Amino acid sequence: MARALLPAAPRLVSALGIISGVLGQMTNRPLRISHVGVRGVVGPGLTAAHVLDFGAAFGTFLPPRSTVILGRDTRASGAMIREGILASLTACSHNVIDLGIVSTPIVQHAIRDHNAHGGLSIGASHNAADWNALKFFGPDGTYLSTAESSELLDIYHLGKYSYVPYDKLGSLRHDPTALEAYLDELAAAYDFDSLRRFRVVVDCCNGTSSLILRRLNERFGFAFILINERIEPRLFAHDPTTNAATVALQLSPLILPLEADAGFLFDADSDRIALATERGEAVSEELILPLIADWILPLSEGKLVITNLSSTSLVEEVGRRHRARVVRVPVGRQAAMDALASYRPEQIALAGEGTGAVMMARFRFIYDGIASMFAILSMMRQRAQRISEIVASYPRYSMLKGQVPLVSTRIPQLLMDLRRDYSDGILNLTDGLRVDWPGKWFHVRAAQTEPIVRVIVEQRGDSPVALFQELMEKVAEISV
Repeated sequence: MARALLPAAPRLVSALGIISGVLGQMTNRPLRISHVGVRGVVGPGLTAAHVLDFGAAFGTFLPPRSTVILGRDTRASGAMIREGILASLTACSHNVIDLGIVSTPIVQHAIRDHNAHGGLSIGASHNAADWNALKFFGPDGTYLSTAESSELLDIYHLGKYSYVPYDKLGSLRHDPTALEAYLDELAAAYDFDSLRRFRVVVDCCNGTSSLILRRLNERFGFAFILINERIEPRLFAHDPTTNAATVALQLSPLILPLEADAGFLFDADSDRIALATERGEAVSEELILPLIADWILPLSEGKLVITNLSSTSLVEEVGRRHRARVVRVPVGRQAAMDALASYRPEQIALAGEGTGAVMMARFRFIYDGIASMFAILSMMRQRAQRISEIVASYPRYSMLKGQVPLVSTRIPQLLMDLRRDYSDGILNLTDGLRVDWPGKWFHVRAAQTEPIVRVIVEQRGDSPVALFQELMEKVAEISV
């Protein structure tokens, strides 16, 4: 791809080759408890006891006799976790509406549709099939704020839960209509009649997007061509990671033979996407946010774009085209939620991150991969351009991403050493360490959802290979 945001799959794969063998070492910390919830490898990390306790903590956090929405993704462990969550929530007096296997965005929409007090989604998004996670939502259907998450964690660590006697237990009922209600909202927001003409291949990664896309085909006459669509709870066709390397694995080779206009890859929760052009070129996941920003900013009253410190600088360039302002926050969904709460809703056009996750005002600021896919197709229709032509219209940015197993006791020393070694740049200590120079920056931080240190380097123009390799070597020393 001549002028894509990142070098497409081959160069990204080459960069990841520098850290070959690292990923297999990440199971030394198979449980992560943080402000974004609890996530882990089921069994050695995330246990039934964790599920019961976090369910009870959320039940204690909510007002008595609340209505709570519950859904899960396709993972095999989801059935076990669902039972534990149901037991804890009803034991704390709450009435649960179970949606069954649905995407996380559908859970969030249903919270508002039912005027519920909160909700919980069981699903580990981009992690492999042996992982699972609990995601907690408030009454507006968005992730909990940092303050709310802190309160939930305090309740969990104290271990004192608001269980009720048998005659005050909560109830359970099922709602089979949540998917159709969600599709109604999509149909109201997008011109389905004009978008049906696109021939689109979608890699569902054995996740919840297959249920949504099949129904879009049946109900609205789309002709989405689905691969890896079978619900497979134990063995995904590949890791549900929304990046160019994964797009290149199975999706890209099908685009030209099937004469498709575009290809999309979803994670298991359907809240993130990645993209392939009509030429079969894998586009960086970093391009999703700038693409949607470029389409939605001219149509939006709000002129703020919220993103994190690890996302591409192309966002600023797109913002300048439309006289919009970009607000940078720490990585993590709590930081994004806090930032959203700092402005009036009408001021904000969208928020997102470089993982292919985008929130739009018209969709209640919910990370929603299906809505993002339709936004990109709408941009293609409106501009009468192929997706490769739109991608080629942006200045070229090259980003390299790496990761190293986390040794938490050595992180402070690592950051101090990096501050000393790169003191000629502009330092940002908000989240790990970001250092900026004209046309180039890097960000080193400990991940919230996995036991790794992430290293991201971006440069306008040529790939910053030398700086990336230098940083990878420095960071790798902490795992020795």
